[in-house]
Amino acid sequence: MSELRWNPLLGTWTMVASNRKHRPNMPKDWCPFCPGEGKHVPDDFTVFSYDNDFPALTQNPEPPTVDSTGFYKSAENYGKCEVILYSPRHNVKFYELSVHHLVELLNLIAERCTELSKDKKIKYVYPFENKGEAVGVTMPHPHGQIYGYSYVPQKLEVELMNSKKHYEEEGRCLICHINETELRAKNRVVYENDSFMAYIPFFTDYPYGVFVAPKRHLGYLSECTAHERADLARLLKVLTQAFDELFHMPFPYMMVYHQRPVNSPEYEDSKDYYHFHIEFYPPFRDANKIKYYASSEMGAWAAANTSAVEETAPVLRKLIKDILARD
Repeated sequence: MSELRWNPLLGTWTMVASNRKHRPNMPKDWCPFCPGEGKHVPDDFTVFSYDNDFPALTQNPEPPTVDSTGFYKSAENYGKCEVILYSPRHNVKFYELSVHHLVELLNLIAERCTELSKDKKIKYVYPFENKGEAVGVTMPHPHGQIYGYSYVPQKLEVELMNSKKHYEEEGRCLICHINETELRAKNRVVYENDSFMAYIPFFTDYPYGVFVAPKRHLGYLSECTAHERADLARLLKVLTQAFDELFHMPFPYMMVYHQRPVNSPEYEDSKDYYHFHIEFYPPFRDANKIKYYASSEMGAWAAANTSAVEETAPVLRKLIKDILARD
């Protein structure tokens, strides 16, 4: 069974994807993401994308369930799910890839986002990466995913709403304002270059919840120039290395790309008030200590950060400074 079910309490859709429970854990002696091993993966590639074998969303959906009471509503789980392979090397770390390689990866993600947006039934395109068993990863080969939703997910709706409100009240983009504020404060910025900056914002949920934002007002990754993509690649490279050096262990995280909606006339003016950025959600607060998203966070959306970011940002900033000095 695969469909969308409407949650009348929250006013949003839940994806039902029973096929996802059949996803395999990777056998010890075989990886379907390695060159020539999986049914989709070529013998030779640098970066590569293909349709997910266990999609939560599909462009060929089954008819949804009709609720017998007539109260609940459902819809087709229309959309697209793709896998993005970062490298043919099974055990390579993100930061071990060259800047040139990472630019190719960013180019592929941007190209796939543009291609998915050509489907007029898709309203939001969402690239992301889950890294580490702590966030549920079953395939350790470096990879990410892209979801194309037939609706704008609720968290993005809330960001868009508050960004528009800020624009109407202040006459400026909210992320641009946050960028300027963090640069002025300085103590929460962990890295910046010509085009991008990384900081642990004043309000983040996670002790090391870094935001990465372009300094120029952009709505999509695809709008970045070649120079900006190279700068983004350099930033992500050094940041992910610093994460691993933080507790001297592979550091798990969720990395998500927040962009403007597509094919959505109601958000056409979001080009003025919404700003592309990347958010990291790293679950560890200390070595082998998870900062759980527990009852308050999940049940009430009342986030609690166990560390003040003014304490954690200097630690990450020094690690990045030391890494750059070694290079």
